[in-house]
Amino acid sequence: MARRERVMRMSVELPLWRALAGYRVLTMLYAVGLFATAYDRFSRPWLAVAYYVVLCGWTLATLPRVANEAACTRRFLAADLTLAVTGILLTPVADTPRRVLAGGPTLPSIWTAGAVLAFALKGGWRWAALASSAVAVTNLVERGRPARDTVHNVVLVWVASIAIGYVVEVARASERTLARALEIEAAGRERERLARDIHDGVLQVLAMVQRRGAVLGGEAAELGRMAGEQEIALRTLVSGGLVPVSRVSEDAAEGAVVRLVEEPDEAGAGDGGPLDLRTLLAPYAAPRVSLAEPGAPVPLPPHTARELAAAVGAALDNVRVHAGDGARAWILVEDEPESVIVTVRDDGPGVPEGRLAQAAGEGRLGVAQSIRGRLRDIGGTAELVSVPGQGTEVEMTVPKDRHDRHDRQQRARRADGARGKAERR
Repeated sequence: MARRERVMRMSVELPLWRALAGYRVLTMLYAVGLFATAYDRFSRPWLAVAYYVVLCGWTLATLPRVANEAACTRRFLAADLTLAVTGILLTPVADTPRRVLAGGPTLPSIWTAGAVLAFALKGGWRWAALASSAVAVTNLVERGRPARDTVHNVVLVWVASIAIGYVVEVARASERTLARALEIEAAGRERERLARDIHDGVLQVLAMVQRRGAVLGGEAAELGRMAGEQEIALRTLVSGGLVPVSRVSEDAAEGAVVRLVEEPDEAGAGDGGPLDLRTLLAPYAAPRVSLAEPGAPVPLPPHTARELAAAVGAALDNVRVHAGDGARAWILVEDEPESVIVTVRDDGPGVPEGRLAQAAGEGRLGVAQSIRGRLRDIGGTAELVSVPGQGTEVEMTVPKDRHDRHDRQQRARRADGARGKAERR
């Protein structure tokens, strides 16, 4: 199946990047203007002129770098902060000691705050704290002593940059939440539209084939039975809300980009993304097998989800083999905070006491290996309760913290194996 991708663009922080670009240009002009008004009071004005030539050229040439988060690289941030710090340290060399001690402005003046704000927009409040601390130390070195006005300016830049960095982090989290909500809403509307179309056509035809087959009997009855199974499977699919896990790009080159991807389960999940357990259990629904599941996705690591679904299939195979074709079965999926629980229950004759031990002794390890063995391998447990004449119940539990760790270990082993094969080649 070919991939189909719908892209929706939104961004709260993009206006902040544009404001930062404007701020850098305005503060560059402000710093040059301050120098021009006090040119004759500098001891080495030529040094200041050389610095302002570099500052103006750098500010104008790097405007595309502060257009968005992707363009604002770490190397640019380091160079930008270095230029600001260098200007502060050159101030005592270019200006007179009297003006420096009197609290005169540094060569970059308030342009320095733009370099710190770039850190805040790129990396949040932690990066902002690091950059503002570097500027604070440099200002104290430039003055030679912690004067009151210097401390005031340093604290102001420090607090403002950290606050802006925190706001940016909150904005990004809000964008991701909003994107997911919009994606679920769009998927729900599309699913409802498809459900209406299918109900008006395919489901009604399948139901009619099932009824007519039962009336005609013979081969037509078998055809009607198959049509009934397909009707239930299709109805489960269109009404179960099988929404794939969202993929929200954190690449803000053009703002937050939300991608809704429709693709096959195997290709869509891969080894890194979770699988919705409901998509793997939906095919088990049949006229005599009822599936009850949560309304929201039940994400599990791919290996864990497949093994758990295979264990459910093994339990249903036991129902068909030992309880007969006329037995009914129920699958219940529970997504608890600490674990995922899947229960398979039937109304068959039950398992006689000692039968499981006898089957293991005879070499038939369906329950021991296909169910309990699979659950043990993924860090879970399987409990079987059976009362003669009252059916059998198999409860399979997978703790969430353990299956996450197990899946990481599985991926690490696969990566080690791939590296080993590359080295042997």
